[in-house]
Amino acid sequence: MDRIIEKKRWTPRKIGYIAAGVLFLAFVAWLAFFRDNRSRLYIDKNQITIAEVKLDKFQEFIPIDGVVHPRTTVYIDAMQGGVVEKIFVEDGALLQKGEPILKLHNPTMELSYMDQETRMYDAINNLQNSKIALEQNKFVRQKEIVQLQYQLEGVERDYQRKVSFHQEKLISDKEFEDATREYKNTRKQLTISIQLMKLDSVSTIDQKRQIENSITRMSNNLGMLQQNMENMTIKAPADGKLSSFSVEIGETKSAGEHLGQIDIQDGFKLRANIDERYVSKVFVGQPAEFDFTGTTFSLSISKIYTNVTNGSFQVDLAFDSAAPAQIKRGQTVQLRLKFSSAADAVIVKRGGFFQETGGNWIYVVDQSGSYAVKRPIRIGRQNTNYYEVMEGLEPGEKVIVSSYETFGKKEKLIFN
Repeated sequence: MDRIIEKKRWTPRKIGYIAAGVLFLAFVAWLAFFRDNRSRLYIDKNQITIAEVKLDKFQEFIPIDGVVHPRTTVYIDAMQGGVVEKIFVEDGALLQKGEPILKLHNPTMELSYMDQETRMYDAINNLQNSKIALEQNKFVRQKEIVQLQYQLEGVERDYQRKVSFHQEKLISDKEFEDATREYKNTRKQLTISIQLMKLDSVSTIDQKRQIENSITRMSNNLGMLQQNMENMTIKAPADGKLSSFSVEIGETKSAGEHLGQIDIQDGFKLRANIDERYVSKVFVGQPAEFDFTGTTFSLSISKIYTNVTNGSFQVDLAFDSAAPAQIKRGQTVQLRLKFSSAADAVIVKRGGFFQETGGNWIYVVDQSGSYAVKRPIRIGRQNTNYYEVMEGLEPGEKVIVSSYETFGKKEKLIFN
């Protein structure tokens, strides 16, 4: 007999459809919520440079080139213009102070000097004659007073006799009056002469002082003329080595023209150009160092030239101790100019990534080493080897420090 066959609710086909639908929904959900949607780029790991972030000592400095100069230099300039007549030494010679270097010839100046010298000697002679005349006048006045005093003594004796004679009625009134008048007149003349001598004395002192001052000035001017003539022979201003000296016989040199310099043999200094961006951070006493023949030498800024030329300014650096024995004038060495002392900091190796990111982000390598992702960071100070990382990285992490030029700012880099 026939029996009713009950239809199965969960057939294999139905289960298959349901499973396929669930898988499809799961795939859609993964696409929508769980898939890594970041832009990515596949790169060759061998073509990039990876560095480890470290916690280490960091010191901010910049590299600058320093040129070796003598510590003390005395410049030689032509005090007077003229034609080079004779050269006594050559460039590089060791000289003593006052030793002749070269001689200039200036006929016009020599003729002018002779004319002025003659006129000054005439003026000095005239002043000396005026001084002698004042002395003579003083003695003439003294002689006059002596004569009046002598005359007064005789007149006074005669007057005293005639006073007694007049009282005894031995002489006439007229004779007595004449004697009295002669006595008084002589006394007045003596008084006037004494007063004139006092006035002459005061005037003579002033005139003599003026004459002496004039003679002194003229003598000084004469000395200056003589010195100008002596300056035609250029002499070493100090003990040292003659350098930058290139002069030929017959050359015309103008007054004030630079002829060379004397390098004092008391050591060396370095002169360096620094970018104008650092002008506010540079100060006298700032430390620097450089390596030479396997030894590190310390220096400090001794002078700052604040004039900015072609985007840079100059500084002089003095050695803190003895300079290297093998160092030579004009040699160039690379210095490290320090802006801070060494301190612990999170650092990352310098690289081409900074040019693309400006230090605002970096690619951090995953611990698996199969990819790297973009992460924002903040860079602080820097030196020639490292950047100081202020935020965004931890010691031990690895980052890509080579150039990002071909990455196009992708969010994720997957290594092949």
